[in-house]
Amino acid sequence: MTNPVHPERQGPGFGLPAWSRRTWFEALILLGMTPVVIVAALVLAGVDNRVVDLLAQFTAPALIATVLLTGGLGLLRMRAASGLGVLTSLLLLLAVWPQWFPTASKPRPGAAIVRVYSANLFHLNNDTARIRQSIEAADADIIVLIELASDPVLKIDQLLDGYPHRAASMRLDQTRGPSRSLIASRWPLTGKADPPDGLHAVAATVQTPLGPVNVVGVHLTRPWPFQHSWGQISQTMALRTVVEGLDGPVLVAGDFNSVSSARIGKQVQRDIGLRPVTGFPGTWPADLPSALGITIDHVYASPDLAFVSRRLGRPNGSDHRPVVTEVTRAMD
Repeated sequence: MTNPVHPERQGPGFGLPAWSRRTWFEALILLGMTPVVIVAALVLAGVDNRVVDLLAQFTAPALIATVLLTGGLGLLRMRAASGLGVLTSLLLLLAVWPQWFPTASKPRPGAAIVRVYSANLFHLNNDTARIRQSIEAADADIIVLIELASDPVLKIDQLLDGYPHRAASMRLDQTRGPSRSLIASRWPLTGKADPPDGLHAVAATVQTPLGPVNVVGVHLTRPWPFQHSWGQISQTMALRTVVEGLDGPVLVAGDFNSVSSARIGKQVQRDIGLRPVTGFPGTWPADLPSALGITIDHVYASPDLAFVSRRLGRPNGSDHRPVVTEVTRAMD
């Protein structure tokens, strides 16, 4: 007697055998990774385009995500996809390299060290106590604050206890509330400079143990498509005017709304001659792990200054993380 033939039961997968489902899945991964490869190549090629510039802001978290994905694909033995993942990771690493490992001046042995705390406080952040705790934890010599809201301004002596020397910008009326930029120091300030129209900044000369150091706090506008693309460029040109009018070492800190390896960061380095501190880990948004954030909050210095260290400060209630840097004289 002939045994009856029973049809094979098919699991989920639209009737495709397992090897076909795997092939389709890998093909979808390859298709999804292809735009990342193209973007990384365009960023490396230095294409001056506002869309490419916007995407260039996210190369660092894209690199970390791609490395993790590639490791998973390797464990699944998807050779084609993991191979493309390795290529993508290499391209992204090359794109991120100038941001994480920028050209740096060498510190002069035995020179004094100055610690700087810089932060975008977010103009709706009225948690003065938390801001004060962050500043105290940093134990900095110079404070640079961007988007200082109304309530902290009313409690400025409490907020900046121990920093009697201060210079502030005029009030900037934001859509949801006013704010100011401010420089505070343990040492005397001289020579406060007024920025050109269109640039929200504050500048003063700090009499440090290194000698007079020009400190500029700056906040550039958001990039396209949030603001027109010429906005950041023209403001960086205005920043150049400020820096060119200063004598001696220059330190510029604040929210640039751009990573140092993208268009605005390159403009700061090329046209103004300033050098950034390393951009890892990221500063924004503060809700994400810092390794997945992007560094739009920077400290730049003239070549006669050298960075000794850089770390993220204690959270202060803002959507940006504060940055704590140490600088000294550079070797001749």
